[in-house]
Amino acid sequence: MPDTSPDVDSAVDIAAVQRRTVRVLASGQVLSGVAFGSTLSLGALLAADLSGQDALSGFATAAVTLGAALTAIPLARLASVRGRRFALSAGNIAALVGIAIVVLAASTRLFPVLLVGIALIGAGNAGTLQARFAATDLASTRRRGRDLATVVWATTVGGVVGPLLLAPGEVLGAGIGMPRLTGAYLFSFAAQACALALYVLVLRPDPLLLAQRQARTGSRSVEDSVVDRPRLARYAMLAVAASHVTMASVMAMTPVHLSHIVAPDAVTLAVGVTIALHVFGMYGLSPIFGILADRVGRIPIVLLGQVLLAAALAVAATLSWSQAGVLVALVLLGLGWSAATVAGSALLTEATPVAGRPRRQGRSDTLMTACAAVGSVAAGLILGVAGYGGLALWALVPVAAVCLGAVWVRARG
Repeated sequence: MPDTSPDVDSAVDIAAVQRRTVRVLASGQVLSGVAFGSTLSLGALLAADLSGQDALSGFATAAVTLGAALTAIPLARLASVRGRRFALSAGNIAALVGIAIVVLAASTRLFPVLLVGIALIGAGNAGTLQARFAATDLASTRRRGRDLATVVWATTVGGVVGPLLLAPGEVLGAGIGMPRLTGAYLFSFAAQACALALYVLVLRPDPLLLAQRQARTGSRSVEDSVVDRPRLARYAMLAVAASHVTMASVMAMTPVHLSHIVAPDAVTLAVGVTIALHVFGMYGLSPIFGILADRVGRIPIVLLGQVLLAAALAVAATLSWSQAGVLVALVLLGLGWSAATVAGSALLTEATPVAGRPRRQGRSDTLMTACAAVGSVAAGLILGVAGYGGLALWALVPVAAVCLGAVWVRARG
């Protein structure tokens, strides 16, 4: 139901509501980080195990991103009509169902069923991605990047802890008779259930519904009024999507690559530590990137992200044989994604009036995840033909596209 709580009126303290909203969203991101961090890194390994082919391991990440792509716009529309709380909760429910299906697929050894379950987890990830936009609904121009980055940063806790639960999850799962590689999904299910309860019970008043009401009544400040700038919004979508596909394509193949360069009995630990540090790179410094985006500008920080991504790909291409080299590359990859995503998401928000934000945000997430889905499938094929180093070189193409796009948008004014 729409938010009808008595505190949603013209006299509400927007600053206080925004602070509370950011705290709730940040707490939800911690839980979501545990949920996704402890399972997504297993997707490629499960896909390779059930299909019997490393080349098909990329279909796991493709299924996640495709699930997110197919649900981003419907969830954005749901948010526009019913509020962020309903959209985020719907994503949690989809992820819970997906986790159950993944465990069922592993026990029955059915690869297509695995992809269905992973796609539903991806639908949950679409809801998680919208949390960063929810942090900007009531944010002032001076704090938009910082508030968005705070919510992104909160994923660090769960995102780092989640992959480290792979080894304990494997032991726990084996102890209760769960299929191999699925024990960590127990932690995911519990975390998703807690996030669902948090959003349903605590995210009140709904930030988007309140922002829409403020816009309709004209009670938002002149500073927060936004002129529609579609060219800038399109560049923001490009920056976020291209940076995401660069990160996702290389990250998705890293567990499979590590399984070939480390001892068999150390694969789970190596993957867990590498992905945990990669996730730290993705989220750990996001507040710094948010502050820089507010002070220096959105586009310069987007370009800083491309420099970091290019550095990561250079390390991956030249040190693909080294576990330490892969780890350094993954950390840099996460940092580059963080800078570009925080600045690009803030740019998209400030280039779009309140009424049109959910629609454009949904389109942006759909473009981002759809491109990553295609990129993940292509990454598996490239890995089989050109190896990990060759994949890193191919991933430079979207980096170049973002840099050229910045030149174009500045030339056009």
